[in-house]
Amino acid sequence: MTLAVFILLMLLGMPIAFVLLASTFAFVFSTGNYRILEGLPQVLFGSLEVFDLLAIPLFILLGEIMNEGGITRRIIQAARAWFAWIPHSIAYVSLTSNLMLASIMGSATAQIAIMSRVMTPELERDGYDKGFAAALTAGAGLLGPIIPPSMIFIIYGVIAQVSIGAMFMGGIIPGLVLFVLISGLIALIARRAHKVPQGEREPIDRWLATRNAILTLSIPLVIVGGIAFGIVTPTESAAAATLLALIIGGLLFRDLKASSLPGVLARTARNTAIVLFLIAAAKAFGWVLVYNQIPQQVAGLMQGATESPLIFMLLVFLMLLLVGMVLDGIAALIILVPILLPVAQGSYGIDPIHFGIVTCMTLTLGLLTPPVGAGLYVASAISNVSLQRITLWIMPFILAACVVIVATILNPWAVTVFR
Repeated sequence: MTLAVFILLMLLGMPIAFVLLASTFAFVFSTGNYRILEGLPQVLFGSLEVFDLLAIPLFILLGEIMNEGGITRRIIQAARAWFAWIPHSIAYVSLTSNLMLASIMGSATAQIAIMSRVMTPELERDGYDKGFAAALTAGAGLLGPIIPPSMIFIIYGVIAQVSIGAMFMGGIIPGLVLFVLISGLIALIARRAHKVPQGEREPIDRWLATRNAILTLSIPLVIVGGIAFGIVTPTESAAAATLLALIIGGLLFRDLKASSLPGVLARTARNTAIVLFLIAAAKAFGWVLVYNQIPQQVAGLMQGATESPLIFMLLVFLMLLLVGMVLDGIAALIILVPILLPVAQGSYGIDPIHFGIVTCMTLTLGLLTPPVGAGLYVASAISNVSLQRITLWIMPFILAACVVIVATILNPWAVTVFR
């Protein structure tokens, strides 16, 4: 009954948080175990009473301030100045801008929305196929949840009770490798499929753009540097970065006006409420699964299938790839981590940071895979490109991400080297 309710509500398009809560109640009523309801309110509220979760509204606020304060626009201007001398420069501008935004925002969906609005028209104006332009913007958005800071890393750290700072550091090498692979895809696909202008179309003040970029890049330096040297916690780094963005956008660039702050705070509150409600609902659903010893059953099945940690990780990768296609990444993370992590640690001795990086990266692919693919729908809607067309172009980027994930599975040192 629980599975039927879950699938039916998903097909009807109900928000995933309500689907999870409805499935939780369906499970309770179908089993007749009404004692679960007594502890449910405590689980819902207790799942949010975690200090590290305070980083989520702060990073959301940081992204909003960046947009209002002209920081995002100056990042793109700097990338144009640096790459204007090479062929197909605008494609590399899009990718590099995504990398720099990823080091500040931590939200792939927001990043895809911003870059689709700004860069897809620019790519199309330079002669690129509109489907490729939208796919490049969406594919580069995969850097958002990997390059620190990352919202999904924060949530995993809270669930698994591991260092969020270690998760941030663990995402650096996989994120940079993905950046290099996507750069190679641009060189391979764009040069063959598109005849576009060589070099820039209009002069850019490189000194001014670079100076602004240095100011802007001080924000991720505060985040990553503060955590790496143990000066601040991830939550404190988010607060410091937000304050720095206020100073840069309001006092130095003077694009952030006091009149725009109520709107910034309102959007932050709305987006935070959506994320936290999803966390609470998924935590309740996951708690019901744990209460009924589902992890122990999964452990038995896994151990019966293989005794190799490597094979286990590859099986988890394939399973999460399928789950990410039909379930929101954050919801899937909260549901599956309490089930799979004890098996990974207890039965196979897998490092929880290594397991977390692989899990988060795999579930992130769900942003670009139908039918749930939120990032795909955002890019399609904003770029005005059909879902079928953008899906065709997005496949090489998904393949590149899969290569990085498998490489990370085979090389655990890549996520633990900075600890």
